[in-house]
Amino acid sequence: MATRGTKNTIRDVALAAGVAVGTVSRVLNGHSTVKPEIKRRVQRAIDEMGYSPNAIAQSMRIGSTFTIGCVLREINVPQLAGFVRAAHDVLDEAGFSLLISNSEGRSERERGLLERLARRQADGVMIGPYTPIVGEFEAFLRELGIPIVLVDRDPVDWADGVMADHAGGTRLAVEHLIGLGHRRIALITGEKDLYPAKERIKGYYKAYEAFGLTVDPSLVQTGSFLPSAGFRFASALLGQRNPPTAILSGGIDMLSGVLRAIRSRGMSIPGDISVIGAGNSELAELHTPPISIVSWDQAEVGRVAAGLLLDRLRSQAAAEGRHVLVPNEFHLRASVGPPRT
Repeated sequence: MATRGTKNTIRDVALAAGVAVGTVSRVLNGHSTVKPEIKRRVQRAIDEMGYSPNAIAQSMRIGSTFTIGCVLREINVPQLAGFVRAAHDVLDEAGFSLLISNSEGRSERERGLLERLARRQADGVMIGPYTPIVGEFEAFLRELGIPIVLVDRDPVDWADGVMADHAGGTRLAVEHLIGLGHRRIALITGEKDLYPAKERIKGYYKAYEAFGLTVDPSLVQTGSFLPSAGFRFASALLGQRNPPTAILSGGIDMLSGVLRAIRSRGMSIPGDISVIGAGNSELAELHTPPISIVSWDQAEVGRVAAGLLLDRLRSQAAAEGRHVLVPNEFHLRASVGPPRT
């Protein structure tokens, strides 16, 4: 019989455990029909011998690679670490590996990454926000033939999704500013057709409507979530003849650009202008003064996304897509005050 340190086979494990080769195979593949006592004997033999099954051969037998893909716009955004870590932990506990890919915000790259994941037989995929799920792209996703969980994207009836309540969080923040006396409140965010930006705009307008106020459309700047866009949008707004008295930075990576634009004009926060960011970060916490934020639990988004995907793989989900909305909260800090009179 082979021992630890030599090339063991499934037959060696079966001999050591005193069972048939088929029984060892059922244990390795997680069949529920194996009695607990037999399963313990086989697992003990596997551990003692250091046996490792051929992953490729095993995946061919059971039709699974135990790999989940995840395509994000930018993997270097610190706030996404909580999402990745939580999703990884849920999947790892279930025996799956998580493969992270970076689309760089380019739709053609996103499509190529998804094609490769499907071609290499990933069991499922989680897709972060970027390309709108419409027309040809929606048809492309459906043709991939693997379970998909959409993260912070518009929900569709055929796929599971988990979204943050950006509309609700934005409305809370804007209503607080209006309550302090602000009327010219700027919102800068990403492309208006993308779910996070579209929902923030919706919450912004609802806050003004709740107070019977009219929105100045020039105060809503959309087009990109990047820090450079934050600087560009904020600079243009602060250069207006009648500039805003508050800015809501509607993107987790935009705040640094907004703060740079304010500093370049020698303005003080909140004396000259109030500032609210999106998503918690070290920059928001450690800035002087600390920046108020609209935030959501990225770890909860990761846990929910991974759980939805596992349910789908285990055939424990309904045929139609399930959609989970994670709440947003407004955290008031010293960067917000009444407008200068």
